[in-house]
Amino acid sequence: MEKNNFNQLSLQPVMLDVVHKLKFKHPTDIQKKVIPQILNGNSVIGQSFTGSGKTHAYLLPLFNDLDSNKQEVQVVITAPTRELARQIFDEVKKIINYADKEDEWRAQLLIGGTDKQRAIEKLNQPPQVIVGTPGRILDLVDEHAISIYNAKSFVIDEADLMLDMGFIEDVDKLLVRSNLGIQLLVFSATIPKRLQHFFKKYLRNPSYIKIDDLIPENMEHRLIDLRHRDEVTVIMELSKVIQPYLALIFTNGKEKANELASQLQSEGIEVGLIHGGLTPRERKRMLKDIQSLRYQYVVATDLASRGIDIEGISHVINAQLPKEENFYIHRVGRTARAGMKGTAISFFDEGDIPLIKKLEEKGIPFLYSDVKNGEWKEVKPWDERSERLKRQTSMDKEAWKRVKKPKKVKPGYKKKMKKQQEQIKKELIRRNKQKNRKK
Repeated sequence: MEKNNFNQLSLQPVMLDVVHKLKFKHPTDIQKKVIPQILNGNSVIGQSFTGSGKTHAYLLPLFNDLDSNKQEVQVVITAPTRELARQIFDEVKKIINYADKEDEWRAQLLIGGTDKQRAIEKLNQPPQVIVGTPGRILDLVDEHAISIYNAKSFVIDEADLMLDMGFIEDVDKLLVRSNLGIQLLVFSATIPKRLQHFFKKYLRNPSYIKIDDLIPENMEHRLIDLRHRDEVTVIMELSKVIQPYLALIFTNGKEKANELASQLQSEGIEVGLIHGGLTPRERKRMLKDIQSLRYQYVVATDLASRGIDIEGISHVINAQLPKEENFYIHRVGRTARAGMKGTAISFFDEGDIPLIKKLEEKGIPFLYSDVKNGEWKEVKPWDERSERLKRQTSMDKEAWKRVKKPKKVKPGYKKKMKKQQEQIKKELIRRNKQKNRKK
């Protein structure tokens, strides 16, 4: 038996067959730790980086314990955005298909922007699994179109985004309408303190599973100092160096995203655009175009860092660094997924240095770079450069103190004093070097 094989996780043969058809060789770290806990009936708080296999960490054990004989909702899976709910549902359908259980296992997607009456008609025969956005599920529960009272397990995916978007209140209302002893499974790349109150209310002795690696090892992090250049100029230089399968370019806000996409198009780069300002129909069409590889570059806001899962991203470019560390982690987590390599490139200026410091303290190894004439160029880190400037300034001051000031001002005196200052500075540098050698 292979080490770390799924066979060691007490999954039924039908689920091991699904795993084989999904082409999963070994469970990821989060799967190894979460699957046994869910199979034991424990509530779980699972925290690990985006792309670490969280979705299948809960789907596999939940389907493992599904009762085909019960025609009632057994599993409720909630996600903060329609796109994410739809993507989870696609994985659910895949599992049902691979298990060859289309006649026994039923699942239904419940999201806004779809025909509500049609959804109600379909719910006449209750599915065992429902996947959806909290608002739409709550709406249908309140209309008595569906009951979730007998559900054994309730999943909150991307819990931090659920909190940020204000949907945690709808989740709260759903849990009030659920069985008191329901197994609660909460997953997120980050766990904000504001979620603790919610946890205390609903979780009794949960298993808290945290995978410490914030970012996968197979990701390269590069920083490029803008140095008074605009983002478009640097992206055009970058396009001569990198050949992305798909590059996601992040901005802070939809106005900037629209502006950047328009500027890049005028430079001859055909780019996709995705942000919360698009209508659901536009977003759906854009995602379809992106997945069919119409674009090599896509400009996006933070909606795409958490609410949407786009496959095949080889590069993440932060045209603007976010204001918080967690957003950086979410953004770059779009690449280097499922064991693939990825590159995160971030543009920065002086105002971003506090964030860079925090990220470096968290263990993110940045390469300080620039792009020139179609090639990568390594440059000194910001702190080394600022230290050098400080040393030069203090040396200039010290040399100036030692310059002999003329009693009478004659033509060209400033030039002479400057020359004298430079000579004294050179001598001070030479002495410093000698001192350092002796040490």
